[in-house]
Amino acid sequence: MRGSGQGWAGLPVRRSGHPYLAGAPLFIAHRGGAALAPENTMAAFTAAVEQWDADVLEMDVHRTADGKVVVIHDATVDRTCDGSGAVRELPWSEVRTLDAGYRFRDLAGEPAFRGRGVGIPLLDEVLESFPGTRINVEAKTPEVAPLLVETILRHAAQHRVLMAAELEGARPSRHGYPGPHGASRRQIRLFYLLHHRRLGFLYTPRADALQVPDAWMGTRVVTPRFVREAHRRNIPVHVWTIDEPADMRRLLSWGVDGIQSDRLDRLARVLMEETGRPAPPGLSTAGAGAAATTGELAP
Repeated sequence: MRGSGQGWAGLPVRRSGHPYLAGAPLFIAHRGGAALAPENTMAAFTAAVEQWDADVLEMDVHRTADGKVVVIHDATVDRTCDGSGAVRELPWSEVRTLDAGYRFRDLAGEPAFRGRGVGIPLLDEVLESFPGTRINVEAKTPEVAPLLVETILRHAAQHRVLMAAELEGARPSRHGYPGPHGASRRQIRLFYLLHHRRLGFLYTPRADALQVPDAWMGTRVVTPRFVREAHRRNIPVHVWTIDEPADMRRLLSWGVDGIQSDRLDRLARVLMEETGRPAPPGLSTAGAGAAATTGELAP
C-alpha cells in the first residue's frame, strides 16, 4: 500500500513535528529519576522538576481492580512496595496504603525513603501537581489505555502528554488519543529492520517519536544512520535508559533528541557541559567541575 497515511512511498514521508517535542535535546527523567528517589512516585517527580529542571517526566501506568489509573511500572507491587499482588487485582483503597519507598536504596545503599509516606500516586495527582511539565506516560496494558486517554482529556493535558505504548493493543491511535504519541514496538522493529537493510525509504512510522533502547539483547539499535533516517522523516529519537556519562555524550554527538535517565545528576551535568544548559539547583557549577573526573556529584 502506498501513500503518506501508511508511510509506504518511494521517498521518506516527512511528518510535521509536534510542539511537545521542542527544545531538543530533552532531559527526560526516567520514572522520575529512579536511582535518586523511589521510582514513579511524587517524591521522584518533585525532585526531577525542582532539583534537576527535567523537561519531561517519564512514567508508567496500570489500572487497579476498581478502575483507577495508578503510576507504577510493574504488573505487581512486590518489587517496589511493602505489599504483594497484581495491581489489577487490588482496589485503590489498598494500593494507596502501600509504602512505595520501602525497597528503594539510595546511592549509598541506604533505605532512605522507607516509612516516609511515599505512596503509589494516581495519574490525576501527577497531572494536577505539575501543570506546566511535559509528561511521557506508557500504558503498560491494553486495558489501562482507554482509562489513560480519558484521564488525560479530563485534565485537558493532551498538548503536554506524550502517550507511549509498547504493545499494539495499547497504541494511542486505537483509543482515539489526539495528543503526541510514541511508536510501538512493532513500528520500531520494522523501521529498524528496513533501515538496517538500507530499505528505510519504504517506511515512515505513524508516530511522533521513536523511543528506543541504545542496544537490545546485544544488538545496537541506535546508530548515527538510525538517527539520520528518523530525522529525514522529522521524527525525533529518544533513547532509554542511559545512566553513564560517556554514553550520554556519544548519543548527543549523534544528534539524539532526548535522553531518558535514572541518574538525573549525571545527565544534568552532561547537558550543561555539552549543550550549555544552565546548571539546575541540584548541581552547582563548582560541584560539576570538581566531579567531572569521577562521574559523581562532588561533596
